[in-house]
This record gives sequence, structure tokens and C-alpha cells, in this order.
Amino acid sequence: MISKSQFKKLLIVTIVLISAFAKAQEKPNVIIIYTDDQGSIDLNSYGAKDLKTPNIDALVNDGVRFTQFYASPICSPSRASLLTGKIPQRAGVPGNAGASMQSKSGLKGSEYTMAEMFKDAGYATAHIGKWHLGYQPEMSPNAQGFEYSFGHLVGCIDNYSHFFYWNGRNRHDLFRNGKEVYHYGEFFPDLMVKEASQFLEKNGTKPFFMYFASNMPHYPYQGDTEWLEYYNSKGVKYPRNLYNAFVSTLDARVGDLVNKLEELGLKGNTIIVFQSDNGHSTEQRAHNGGGNAGPYRGAKQCLFEGGIRVPAAITWPNRIPKGAVRDQFAVNADWMPTLAELCGIKLDTEELDGKSLLPVINNSKIGSLHSEVFCWQFGKMWAARKGKWKLLGNPYDTSNRDYTFTEKRFLVNLEEDLGESKNLAEEHPEIVAQLEQQYEKWLINNNRN
Repeated sequence: MISKSQFKKLLIVTIVLISAFAKAQEKPNVIIIYTDDQGSIDLNSYGAKDLKTPNIDALVNDGVRFTQFYASPICSPSRASLLTGKIPQRAGVPGNAGASMQSKSGLKGSEYTMAEMFKDAGYATAHIGKWHLGYQPEMSPNAQGFEYSFGHLVGCIDNYSHFFYWNGRNRHDLFRNGKEVYHYGEFFPDLMVKEASQFLEKNGTKPFFMYFASNMPHYPYQGDTEWLEYYNSKGVKYPRNLYNAFVSTLDARVGDLVNKLEELGLKGNTIIVFQSDNGHSTEQRAHNGGGNAGPYRGAKQCLFEGGIRVPAAITWPNRIPKGAVRDQFAVNADWMPTLAELCGIKLDTEELDGKSLLPVINNSKIGSLHSEVFCWQFGKMWAARKGKWKLLGNPYDTSNRDYTFTEKRFLVNLEEDLGESKNLAEEHPEIVAQLEQQYEKWLINNNRN
């Protein structure tokens, strides 16, 4: 039998623990759903008329949908920018990370990632899905702030054998916390949901950050049979039928993930960010297309709008506006400072290129936080944006794999020509000169290569 003084001490300790637990639970959970090569309008909520995407649309419509949201034109730079809050050049990943086991390219361990930010704030952290930010141990998810990691390290895999197929020796590419694992014959998107669900079950009593990096709808197109049959029955033509089936397969797995959150009672205090990493692919392995950029010109691997303008949204039930649309210019580097502010995490933003979108999320009337001044570079192609004006240097158009452009400078007025069809460079040489200077200054200040 304990004494009165011991009982008081025990009561105080219990109250402190309960208070600490309650305080911890006040921190919102965060899930980033990052899709792979999803076209600019390839959701019902973004204008697609021949797709069924009810689960993702529910997330988009439950929060704030961005209509002028930008990423990089290919996978690795986009992911590096997301996880560091920096433009790809300053993050040291201007192009895709090398696929060979000897490659040294990728996200350096010296970069401070979003996962490290959440881990330092007491969050459980997990990477589920595609990585594509380097093959070296110091570039691995577990070395970049993710306490738990499951997925493939390079750009794409077969969803059943989990082999990476490219030039040279093909190899198995499936890892759990740095150790190669084998699940031959199991559908990779189902494995992702299973691993994510187990993480949620284990860590749902404390705040968590999950980077759910889907490999869909990146090729190879391997959608559920029932979805392929559905689109064939609707008369959707090749290769759109293959692509659509994979997008709806993606949507179904997002639905499974959200259902797990609801089952565990976690959805109400979970911020969910949804975004595609770049535009749709028109590569041969993607059957030369299938995705849809809508009114925009271009596709993955170029800097026309169809390559870099992507669907993006954020939801947090009862905490941010529902069914809202924001037309302000924003970029994926903005998510890191945005989530830090929403979660009450102190973050030194001085070295970041991203800006917290919270003012925009809360107020549709304010201007763009970037003043719509931005630059991109991909290989020899570059783009400089200021307000309605966009100048492309050394352009080419991957919507039809046209690399034969004769114009060295291509100026467009996006307010009047969203499809970037008319070159105004000769009509406005003064604007061309201004944007060239903007790009040259950006190049000097930011390019580490």
C-alpha cells in the first residue's frame, strides 16, 4: 500500500504524462502523396472527362486546389526540390540520379531534408515507394531522415518482378531499410499500401510524417485488369486506355490508404498533400503517351507548361479551407516551409527557395509569394518567368518528341496564350532581353554545376 505522498507523486507523474501525450497528439500528422508522370489535367477535379478518380478527387475537393503549381520536368530534380525546399540546382540534383550502383549522382547527405525536419521535431518518419535520389548509402532514404523505408531506389520497376529494366544488366530493386527484400509476384502498389498501413498501425499514437511516393502512372503501364476492361468498354483508345487504367489503379490505392487512416481514427488530424512530380511521359516505353496536358503544350522532359505544371492540393479537415481554388503561382519547394508552419516547427528558411503557402491557403486575394518570378533549367533548355511573360531558351516540345526547334528564344504571354503556340520574341525584344538577364543572373547565383 502506497503512502499519501507517494500517491501524490504518482498522480503528478500521471498528469504530466497525459499532458505530454495530449500535447504530442495536437501535432498534425503529415502524408505527402507524390505521383509519377501524371499529366497536368489527369484527374476529374483537374478537368479530365474520361477518367474515374473519386478518391484523389475527394482529397482535392476537401482542401485547397492549386491551378498554377510547378515542379521540375523529370523525376529526381522534382523529388530533390520537394524534400529540400530548394530549386534542383541548389539541391545538387539538376538531372536524374544515376541508375548504376557506382553512380555518385543524387541528393547529397549534407542537404537538410523534410524528413530530417520532421524527425528533429519528434515525428516518426517513413518513405514508402519510389526514391530515385541516389544509389549510394549516404543518399539512401534511411540516411536522409527516414526511420523506415520500403521501395525501389531507381527510376522505375516492373510491378510484379520488381526488376529495373534499362540498358545493360537488369537487376532486382526492392529494399526495406537498406536491405534487399523479395516479394516476387506481388503487385508493388499493393505492397506500398500494406507497408504504409503497418507503419500507421505502429506509429499512429504519435505524430508521423509519411512520404508516399507512388510509382504510378509511370511506365510500365500495369493497371488492374478490371480498370483496363472498364476503359476498353468505354471505347478509350490506345494508349490512353492503358494509361487511364493505371491512373485509376493509383486512385484505388490512395483510397485504400485514406480508408486506413479513417479506420485508425487518424484522418481528422492528418495533413495530406497531393502532387504529381512532372508532366506525363511520351517516351517509347510509355507507348509514346497516354497522359493529357489539356490546354498546355509539352510533356515530361521539357519546360513548356505541360512538362512542369502539375496537379497539386492540400487538405486538413476543419483546419484549412474546403473546396477552395488558388490561382497564385507556387512551386513544390514551397511544401517544406508550408508544412513546417502548419505543424509549428521552427525552420531556418534563409537558405530555402520555397516559401510558406499558408498566406495563400488562407487568403485567395493576396498575390503570388514568388511574384511570379522564377527560372528553370533542364539540360540546354531553360525558362524564365515574370508575371504573364515566359521566355524559353533552346526550346523543344516533347508532346510530340520534337527536338528540331529552330527558334533559340520563344516568348509567350501566358494570359493570352496558355497553349504557348505563338512566339512573340520578335515583337517584344525588350522583354526577351529582360528575361534573358533574369535567367543569366539566376544561373550565376544558383547553378552548382
